[in-house]
Amino acid sequence: MFKNKVILAVFALLLISIAIYVFTFIGRNPDFVLPRRGYKVWAMILISCAIGYSSVVFQTISANRILTPSIMGFDSFYLLIQSMLVFMYGDKTYQILSKTDNFLLAVVLMLVFALLMYVFIFRKESKSIYILLLVGLLLGTLFRSISSFIAILLDPNEFLFVQAAMFASFENIQVSLLGASTIILVGAMALGSRYFRQLDVLSLGRENAISLGVNFNKLVRNNLMIIAVMVAVSTALVGPITFLGLLVANLSYELFKSFKHSITVIGCCLLTSTVVIVGQYFVERVFNMNTTISVIINCIGGIYFIYILLKSNKKS
Repeated sequence: MFKNKVILAVFALLLISIAIYVFTFIGRNPDFVLPRRGYKVWAMILISCAIGYSSVVFQTISANRILTPSIMGFDSFYLLIQSMLVFMYGDKTYQILSKTDNFLLAVVLMLVFALLMYVFIFRKESKSIYILLLVGLLLGTLFRSISSFIAILLDPNEFLFVQAAMFASFENIQVSLLGASTIILVGAMALGSRYFRQLDVLSLGRENAISLGVNFNKLVRNNLMIIAVMVAVSTALVGPITFLGLLVANLSYELFKSFKHSITVIGCCLLTSTVVIVGQYFVERVFNMNTTISVIINCIGGIYFIYILLKSNKKS
């Protein structure tokens, strides 16, 4: 009963945040402002749900609450893709390659990258989830190094295109991509919700879950592919937000205090949406667009990450 009240309270807070964001400071052109803000709210909720879902499930699979899907190297690989495109086409990149083409290319390449990792690494090791995380971490470092090297070779004007891709932004959302992204992400979440009960059991530990009849390898493999789809689509749509999943997932554990993923995931999606909308409001109204929401979230998330590490050290 308490958990339901907390979820309703967070949902009410989300509605209030949406109302404040959409209907304040409208100015003299509401017909222009309101639809634009509506699309941004749609995108923010969509991306927030994808990040919240993937973070909670990934932490259950990896049995670690300080990891997020970004450790698999998706963010670094996305940045590498954008760097290579700018290196090949220069400042004419987005004239030759439309935003829709760029989105599709990024999603396809990230999914191929995830599929290759799972096929060649996950299948061959008995404890391959840990090998998979390690390889993802190493590849992420490699991709960042290559991106940095490419950035050195770029003209300063061309580097601005790469710099824009480094940080998530909801300012230039491609509205035509929202419909397809919504179908993909909602479909992935609906498919993933079928595994919530098995994930509840997996929270007890790998050995306990296997002894209770859970097919561990199949469960992990299927959920990792769903996470890969969510991360690929959300990153290609707005850019990388590294620490958002870490921040909201751990806040959700503290706030909802439930082992059931049906509660934790829904609560995390609502909480993430609220955090993103409030953060975007501050970006636009307090910082006057002089920064991006990912900078603010990464700053707060980095501090919270250090807090979690210090807290875990005290417990041990």
